Amino acid sequence: MITEVKDSLLKAYLGEIESYDEILDANQQVKPYWKKMFDTLEKLGMEQLVVRSHELANKLRENGVTYNVYGSSEVSARPWQLDPIPFLLEKAEWDLISEGLKQRAVVLDLMLKDIYGPQLLVKEGILPPELIYENSGFFRPCMDVKLASEKQLLVHAVDIARGPDGRMWVVDNRTQVPSGSGYALENRTVMSAILPELTTGMTVNRLSPFFKTFHKEVTALTGKSREHPTIVYLTPGSGNETYFEHAYLASYLGYTLVQGDDLVVRDGFVWLRSIDGLEKVDVIIRRVDDDWCDPLELREDSRLGIPGLLQAMRLGNVAVVNTPGAGVLENSGLLAFMAAACRFFLKEELILPSIATWWCGHQHELNYVIENLPQLIIKKANRKQVFRSVYGRLLTPEQREELIQQILLAPHEYVAQEEIGLSTTPALVNGKLVPRLAALRAYLVANGDDYMVMQGGLTRSSAVKGRFEVSHQHGGCSKDTWIVSDTEIAQKEIRIEMPKESVHHHTSLPSRSAENLFWVGRYAERTMSTTKYIKLLINALHESVKFGNASKSEHIEVLLKGLTHLTLTYPGFLDEEKPELLANPYSEIHKIVHDLKVLGSVASSTEAFLRGVISVSDRWNHDTWRAIYSIENTFKKIKRPDDAYSNSNTMQKVLDKLHARLFTFYGIVADTMPRDSGFYLFESGKFIERILLKISTIRACFSFKSESHIENELIEAVLINHHLLIHYRQLYKSNLNLEAMLDMIFLETKLPYSLAFQLDELGRCLSELPKPSHTERLNLAQKAVLQATMKIKLADVSQMVIFEQDTLYREYLDSLLSDVFDLILSVNNSLTNLYFTHTEIQHSFLSSTENSSQNEI
Repeated sequence: MITEVKDSLLKAYLGEIESYDEILDANQQVKPYWKKMFDTLEKLGMEQLVVRSHELANKLRENGVTYNVYGSSEVSARPWQLDPIPFLLEKAEWDLISEGLKQRAVVLDLMLKDIYGPQLLVKEGILPPELIYENSGFFRPCMDVKLASEKQLLVHAVDIARGPDGRMWVVDNRTQVPSGSGYALENRTVMSAILPELTTGMTVNRLSPFFKTFHKEVTALTGKSREHPTIVYLTPGSGNETYFEHAYLASYLGYTLVQGDDLVVRDGFVWLRSIDGLEKVDVIIRRVDDDWCDPLELREDSRLGIPGLLQAMRLGNVAVVNTPGAGVLENSGLLAFMAAACRFFLKEELILPSIATWWCGHQHELNYVIENLPQLIIKKANRKQVFRSVYGRLLTPEQREELIQQILLAPHEYVAQEEIGLSTTPALVNGKLVPRLAALRAYLVANGDDYMVMQGGLTRSSAVKGRFEVSHQHGGCSKDTWIVSDTEIAQKEIRIEMPKESVHHHTSLPSRSAENLFWVGRYAERTMSTTKYIKLLINALHESVKFGNASKSEHIEVLLKGLTHLTLTYPGFLDEEKPELLANPYSEIHKIVHDLKVLGSVASSTEAFLRGVISVSDRWNHDTWRAIYSIENTFKKIKRPDDAYSNSNTMQKVLDKLHARLFTFYGIVADTMPRDSGFYLFESGKFIERILLKISTIRACFSFKSESHIENELIEAVLINHHLLIHYRQLYKSNLNLEAMLDMIFLETKLPYSLAFQLDELGRCLSELPKPSHTERLNLAQKAVLQATMKIKLADVSQMVIFEQDTLYREYLDSLLSDVFDLILSVNNSLTNLYFTHTEIQHSFLSSTENSSQNEI
């Protein structure tokens, strides 16, 4: 009988419990640590708890913590969901669970070595051969691929849940590329910042020792052959569902984040393609599934792996964690044979039980499954086969018979597990504490001859009451997992001794990252420049009393046509068959702002910018992510405008926000980003785009002579567009003069938006980039910028204003700007050839098929 409690939150929650719950012990008493938790929640109050929950969500979004859902058309992935109520386990209990987890880790490691080695489990009849050899997780090319360490299973994860007997039961194993540990670490970081008072009266064990041990073991794989080993973190790409975690852990551990096309095998070694040249790779931490790792020997259509990787591993020239082929241990059918394997290898019984599992490949088990289908959950043994778990009790007689016939066609492909009453845990749902089914993903890493268990993990609770579907793909929510005690447990600090010289060790920038940083700069500036121009154009339209009639507004036609040139949205305002666009320009402007399908629109440029930002997630700090998140919020309003955005005033407001937030992004990058090759490529992209767009605007406004009153309006507009109107007025008062204006925006080297300044800065950025040994003193990009700089600085401003009397064409001005434009375009091509040629241009900005099965959490 549940003890009487007076606390309102706890009492209300106890009234919701319908089955065994984590807060109750075997005697139906509230566990001491849960009582402390509810005491704190009571003091905090439900209203404040809901507020903190929103703060958690905002903090996660600001930090760029996302989880992609395949099939989503969003630029960015789904925000990560974190429940404010942690999952508590007492340390004394966790120590017992850890022993069981470590025992199973040893057995799994021995099984892996046996399956790809002597195969005694099959020969002795402990494992049925078809369970192994007919499963897509087994790869014959991996038979002779090994790590140069005692443990072949370096890291893995185990899903556990509390069964009806009060013990933790193993539900599943993740051994290829176990996901979620990075999310667990971020959950802890955010919870510590937003809800620190929840730890009142208890000590929560730290997670960092797990990651330090992981780093120690990975570093040990490099041996002592090289003073500065290169360790890379291999991701399928920014479209992968857990890409945030890949970038997060790579940054946290200090590894280089790479994709398959960043790596190449030559002479039996794996090399990193970087802007400095080829750099030998010692260890690959992979987040790419087994079959995608090597298109030469595994899946031939893979664009995510490295051709020749398995051969490089056979030669002992590179270590891969975990080794390809480890996915064979994820076969759900193996749970039915774990106890026998443990007795075979260790001569002892399993400490932690598996959830009752029947593999249908044996006739006796098949008969049992058919007879007891309403009490079972049916799964595929092969995780690669898309098959959502089927609950037998939910099937109609007709559906049940159909499923039986499906199983009988290929019994060895199916596994049945007992549907049991797993425990629930408190969760905040719609402003109320309610019980939800939950599972904990525990993480283990090899630690010398033993394994270390993370003092915590990733708990996931179900979105729907009574349904054990905790995956984030199906709407599950994560929880921070606390291993709690009364006193802080002293944990041995793990230190990695590095040579003193390594403090100054240079880390190469992968060419893919370099290319994406370059294009982030270009798209950021494209968005900024377009936004700025449209803002000044709308202002001009607002100032016009009667568009198309008053002389005050005649310059607007030039500005409208300039917008088409600037955005390359032809024919646009240049369409002679649609003169009504000039008379009523807002529909075309609205399209150029909001239409994602129009290349060059504000919406499409912002989307490309955000895709680029995500593709180099490991480059941005938390402050930068906050700026990116604010830009993303504005982007949502731009790409999905309601009727209100047809109003030019509202359109201008949202453009003001976007422009200001992009300036914030620029400022944070300038103040915090290391002055390395990545920074200078970002800046180069920004200056290239700025120069090209400013040239386009000047040519559109002044290549042909206009009447004086029109030209004066254009001079003012261009000065505004270059952020120079105030400075101009300080020098020349209200006297608008084309020659003075051109002198300022062409030649003033101290004005950030003058062409001379921008060309100087572009040249400086290029000079900071690596120079391959075979190149000349100045590469082609630098020569082109120097030529463009000299053309501008040696230009005769007085000649720029001269025009032909018949055509009103300013040939000197237009030809000069055309030459500079072409030279700067050639800089883009030269940088691509010099640093990016091994990748497809914009490859990281495009949607692509990413492997997914191992990253689902």
